[in-house]
Amino acid sequence: MLDDRARLLLKTLVERYIADGHPVGSRALTQAPGLDFSPATIRNVMADLEGLGLIASPYTSAGRIPTAKGYRLFVDTMLTVDPDQVLSAEIAPEQPQKVITSAAGVLSELSQFVGVVQAPRKSSAFRHIEFLRLSEKRILLILVSPEGDVQNRVIFTESDYSQSQLIETANYLNAHYAGLAMEQVRQLLRKEVDSLRDEIAALMLAAVNVEEDGEAAPHELVIAGERNLLAVSDFSNDMTNLRRAFDLFEQKTQILHLLENSNRAEGVQIYIGGESQLLSVEELSVVSTPYQVNGKIVGTLGVIGPKRMPYEKMIQIVGITSKLVSNALSHPK
Repeated sequence: MLDDRARLLLKTLVERYIADGHPVGSRALTQAPGLDFSPATIRNVMADLEGLGLIASPYTSAGRIPTAKGYRLFVDTMLTVDPDQVLSAEIAPEQPQKVITSAAGVLSELSQFVGVVQAPRKSSAFRHIEFLRLSEKRILLILVSPEGDVQNRVIFTESDYSQSQLIETANYLNAHYAGLAMEQVRQLLRKEVDSLRDEIAALMLAAVNVEEDGEAAPHELVIAGERNLLAVSDFSNDMTNLRRAFDLFEQKTQILHLLENSNRAEGVQIYIGGESQLLSVEELSVVSTPYQVNGKIVGTLGVIGPKRMPYEKMIQIVGITSKLVSNALSHPK
């Protein structure tokens, strides 16, 4: 464990490095407000911190910068977030996809880094269903979710159906099964199939089996502000890290897995550099938090930026944006 002197020096060093991006030397620390230590004491404490792996020298005779381990200790034990500081942002209640897109933009604009929002999974329930004949044995299935999202699926059938038969089938499904998940409808229909006309039953089963034949709809990921990293010296001076970061944004899989982990945690989560096996870019950190719809966690949002980011401000930004998204997506009961 660090004593109070070492904790104060580490906190000051991290804050100074976050502020200006330059390695911090012992001379700069002797001039820092609140550090009334002799130069010799500061050098000795810095040597101890380096020995513990909390700070490191990027090159010979340089000052020191925080390591991922040093950032982690700073974030876990030294951050102070002002709850009275309010950021001015607004997200209007609209269609869910518009809310998610707006939230990614708000995160990017407020942070000046990259905003990411994991959209809720598409609902497997339907509020309304329609069929449209495209050609012989080829039908367009139109599903309207309880949230108002519209999904289209093409069904290939063994028999040809007239438009009147399609309307009859849709009316039956809407009257008896609207609001239920497809899995429930599938189970109920299999019990009732013998009492329905053969051709209508076959079409109903084809409609509800369309999602069973594929994989469950994955979370979508909306990303905004990737180009902001071009203005960050940590990346603009290192094309290798910049390419890795843009590959990460393009592929999205690692980010989605990381946000899935955040879904299962409470409050704000911070992933620093290479300490998370889910994030392969050493110089990136993620600040994330879940958001809710009507009291239920449905997704996660966050900010991705350099390890040298103002974590207090990022915590404020993701926390407030989470509340804005939750309010915009929730429906008053």
